[in-house]
Amino acid sequence: MRADQDIRTTQAEAAPAAAVAADAGSEGHVALQSADSSAGQGLTGQGAPLTDAAPASDPDRAPVPVREATVPRDRRPEPKAADPHPRAQADARQSLPAPAPEAGGETDGATEQPQAPQAPAAPVPHPPARAAAYLLAGMLIAVTQALGSSLIAANIPYVSGQIGGTQIEASWLVAAYMAPRASLSLLLIKIRTQYGLRNFAEVSVVAYVLALLLSLMVHDLPSAITVEFISGIAAAPMSSLAFLYCLEAFPPQRKLTFGLVISLTLITLGSPLARFISPGLIDSGLPHVLTYLSLGLALPGMAMVMRLPLTSPPRAKVISLLDLVSYGLIAIGMGGLTVAFLEGASYWWLEASWIGVLLAVSFAALVAAATIEWHRAEPLIDVRWIASPAIVHFTGALLVFRLILSEQTSGAPGLFRQLGLSPQEMQPLFGVIIAATLAGGLFCALVMKPGREGALHILALVLIAGGAYADSHATVLTRPEQMYLTQGVIAFAAALFLPPAMMTGLMSALAKGPNYILSFIIVFLTTQNIGGALGSAAFSSFIQIRERLHLGLLTDGLQPTDPLLVARITALSGQLAGQIPDAALRKAQAVSSLASDTASQAYVMAYNDAFRLISGLALAALGVLLLHLFLRWAWSRRTTSSLQAA
Repeated sequence: MRADQDIRTTQAEAAPAAAVAADAGSEGHVALQSADSSAGQGLTGQGAPLTDAAPASDPDRAPVPVREATVPRDRRPEPKAADPHPRAQADARQSLPAPAPEAGGETDGATEQPQAPQAPAAPVPHPPARAAAYLLAGMLIAVTQALGSSLIAANIPYVSGQIGGTQIEASWLVAAYMAPRASLSLLLIKIRTQYGLRNFAEVSVVAYVLALLLSLMVHDLPSAITVEFISGIAAAPMSSLAFLYCLEAFPPQRKLTFGLVISLTLITLGSPLARFISPGLIDSGLPHVLTYLSLGLALPGMAMVMRLPLTSPPRAKVISLLDLVSYGLIAIGMGGLTVAFLEGASYWWLEASWIGVLLAVSFAALVAAATIEWHRAEPLIDVRWIASPAIVHFTGALLVFRLILSEQTSGAPGLFRQLGLSPQEMQPLFGVIIAATLAGGLFCALVMKPGREGALHILALVLIAGGAYADSHATVLTRPEQMYLTQGVIAFAAALFLPPAMMTGLMSALAKGPNYILSFIIVFLTTQNIGGALGSAAFSSFIQIRERLHLGLLTDGLQPTDPLLVARITALSGQLAGQIPDAALRKAQAVSSLASDTASQAYVMAYNDAFRLISGLALAALGVLLLHLFLRWAWSRRTTSSLQAA
């Protein structure tokens, strides 16, 4: 029974481990399944010891089971007064093994008869009020961490003015925030296991609040970059806490649907939510207004974490010196790739030599980490399993999806910025995206079950392909209200993809054994954090390349002697007659205005090309998925026929 408890404990840690990868920032997103009750018992919360049953001196350590004396039941002493807390009573009963006397042993002339093994009692659900408090805490923490770097990314012009730098320099704040988060979740899983979930939760939320307070003292670019790096470290555990608190609020049969999807949906709302609320914040004129908002969310979250303890499995010493060496190399590699992808399009790939150096160092660090892990008896990550065809296929699917979803974050908002629209004019569009994402999360929670992953992915890819293709018909006169439907459809589809994909990958790791969880986390981190940065960089780079091509073609077609061009310049000059008396200045201004219109047209054509590319990628991914599902169905049918014939 003790071995079973250890297995359940390890698997119970697997679920929060997967939540860490949902950061995402990006976007981090997890969904598990509970079909296999033996493999997934820890994931659903069954059999996991709770904090209340542990000794008061160390709330994170599981109680040591004590064998009951094998005496007749009528001679046993009366039990002591029960703990008034009902969860503590259930946890104490669950953590103590059933009486098991030694073979042939006797006490006071009576022999205790062997008893049949009993299944562990199901955990007592929280009362409705307490469950609602856990859910509110999880939702609050999820929104807090989702707005972390998104508030900065959505307000780069405002932030650059606050620190006295350019917009390109201010973009380093986002890179500094995201770099440590690209890999830190991998180490946090082991830290939580070794030092206890309760300590992990309290230290994490306090560190995040302290980092926010530190940002109030920032007044220049170097200090801002330093503080954002610290903030990224402090914010890394927050998505894991959001996941755990949302799971705690629901009974076992609802943890992997409503609890999981709620946390993931809120975590993905960071970018549209930040863009939706930013105009009102900036218009307030308060200094450090973005930090004040984050503090206003983090402080109540900290109070709720201190008041509401989480279910805590036993501690175990799991960190070794070689783990730290491997993690250091992984952190250098993944952090370097994140910075290079976030800044590559701004400084341009072939013009800034440091980008090439950073990419070379990052790949070298990852190769060194893989070499170390390949030869370890107990690796931090299993490189052989990651390189297997099934995991390579899974990684490619998630990476392609991250590239496809770059249309939502870099597509339509970037197009409208190029057309000169203000954040206030785009605000309703982000409201539509938020509502559609919430609707998609609710739909996913209601219909997601084991075996429906393929159907949900097919629906998501069809919706994304259709929405992106419809957006590819934009003109210089297109406005946000004309994209409400298409962007809402894409946002709805985005909420349908990652939870089933995460369910498939995590259960594949659990089927191999709990030790493969960390290997799966590194795969998920790579596709979400680095994949998100790569998708944004690829989209921006594609836009710049296509804009230059279209601008060149449009400019070459403008001949000074062209009657249509001359008539256009004359018409523009006439419109400026009441403002500019000098005819030569009017003509120069008309030519400048025409050049600006030409550049806008080139940008619109480039974005249309990008939208068509996204639609094509989604259709290609759909074709590969359908082929994969067909081959799997055919193989399953052939295997079944062979077994029946035998």
